[in-house]
Amino acid sequence: MRIGFAVPQSGAWATPQAMRTIATRAERLGYHELWTFQRMLYPVGHEMGPTYRSVHDPLITLSYLAGVTERIRLGVAVVNAFVQPVPLAKQLATLQTLSGGRLTAGLGLGWVEEEFEAAGVGFARRGRRGEEFVEVLRKMWGDEVVEHQGEFYRISPSYADPKPSPAPPILLGGTAEVALRRAGRLADGWVSSSREDLSGIAGRIALVKAAASEAGRDAGALRFVCRGVTRVRPEPGERRRLTGTVEEIRGDVAWLAEQGVTDLFHDLNFDPHVVTASPDEALRHAEDLLEALAPSA
Repeated sequence: MRIGFAVPQSGAWATPQAMRTIATRAERLGYHELWTFQRMLYPVGHEMGPTYRSVHDPLITLSYLAGVTERIRLGVAVVNAFVQPVPLAKQLATLQTLSGGRLTAGLGLGWVEEEFEAAGVGFARRGRRGEEFVEVLRKMWGDEVVEHQGEFYRISPSYADPKPSPAPPILLGGTAEVALRRAGRLADGWVSSSREDLSGIAGRIALVKAAASEAGRDAGALRFVCRGVTRVRPEPGERRRLTGTVEEIRGDVAWLAEQGVTDLFHDLNFDPHVVTASPDEALRHAEDLLEALAPSA
């Protein structure tokens, strides 16, 4: 299993210095990939929690980190389909080129209606929109002359150069059966959400693989990426996977590999104790975990 780490992106600890510190140290320690996520708005009165209250843009963050690292891969999990696919395709293609081909592009459908409203995009039929979204990205990255006349997007015959080489792999998120089957049919893999019930992840991986096989695709080539909501502390009641001591968490990582997970990244942005802590305290905690959970540790 390949192990990654999410960079500081949410809350007071998400400073340029902390991002650079985590990114460069993760690269030295042999981590496979750095990860970001997207949150455009936090509607007043919403109960999303502190993780989503203050979040930097994921692609600009990765662009910054591409300039301070050399080998470690760069992933976003996920950009949601209320953005427009043509400018997104250009941004991802440029980031892929400037980073030396290190990008993984995770896409989701989105679930906050206010973000769709602010983007001028309808909330209904998100699944069909997401499928067409992937189609547009692949055309932008692969077709010499790009042309598209779909239900949601239109592109007159145009050149869209330079092309990324190779094109970034596309992961799709989602937990419903229809979303899992969509990932199997269309994407290069699946990425779990922060709310994933890890006890059932093997079944969801199997469903994605089955959909890929039914579509005539190579299920064995797909990536299955787990966002690890990692919390190093005791928890009352039944222990959740990736919560507990470092030893317990390392055991959970091995267990997830047995379930079919190919990639896992530890994400401290989803620990309320981290995003509400002082920047120095949060960074010290993250640096300690980088060392303790490193692939070679």
